[in-house]
Amino acid sequence: MQFVGYDSGDVDENQRLSSAREGHCPSGNRKPAASGDNQNALRSGDGDLLLADDGEVEYVDLTPGTEIAYTLGERHCAGIVDDDGHTACGADGAPYCDQHSHVWVCARCTGDCLKDEMDCFEDHAVYLAAFAPDTFKVGVTREWRLETRLLEQGADRAAHIRTVDDGRAARRIEAGIAERIPDRVRVPTKIDGFGRHVDEAAWQELLTEFDPIETFEFDYDLDLSGRPVSETMATGTVRGVKGRVLLLDRGGSTYAVDLRRLVGHEVTEGATDREMQSSLGAFG
Repeated sequence: MQFVGYDSGDVDENQRLSSAREGHCPSGNRKPAASGDNQNALRSGDGDLLLADDGEVEYVDLTPGTEIAYTLGERHCAGIVDDDGHTACGADGAPYCDQHSHVWVCARCTGDCLKDEMDCFEDHAVYLAAFAPDTFKVGVTREWRLETRLLEQGADRAAHIRTVDDGRAARRIEAGIAERIPDRVRVPTKIDGFGRHVDEAAWQELLTEFDPIETFEFDYDLDLSGRPVSETMATGTVRGVKGRVLLLDRGGSTYAVDLRRLVGHEVTEGATDREMQSSLGAFG
């Protein structure tokens, strides 16, 4: 058996299979749990791990409270998942070898189209995202995917600041803003902010520069009292999923697992007996 992908939110079966080639499945549309005063409060969906066994693909449920128990083995290319199931690959590259890696060219666009023919003629949103306590980024997505994209990234707060009618114009705006606000945030930086609150004063000061169209506040219902321990494992009780980070409780500690780091691992059923680093809270 091998972990061959992940999903950080609720999607239908067709979405799962069509996007698993890239190692994850984009979250489906989520409706606001509550809204008012031009601010939406949203709650994250649950996730899944894609597990392949002899060509068949099943989904490991990551709903909070679920117990999972897998021991990680060797890691190599996760191969391909499509409508016909899983095609394995034994190449060393992980999570994907060069043959099975896919780079979305639009993600590298800064306003000068990298495709043979520009095809992003639909409304795009330029947004700001906040990650506790005080890390901010700028980004672009198709307007209809805005809330989904923010949840995929595990944002704590966000603001929709511009809408333009094609992706090239949006990327040019993003590139300009990125000269002073980063357009990427690393997963370890996000994990460092788990269990903390967004610096409200810093966030509001940033927003005064942009006159947002709409703002968002996200609730992942993780109930963390401190920062979790970063680990790569698949044994424990699911606390929740925030972006591409899985939170697992085990032995009195909470662990943060980057789901992408699980992709490509061969696994066996049963809890790992590898000794884990404990959080300080485990000794209280």
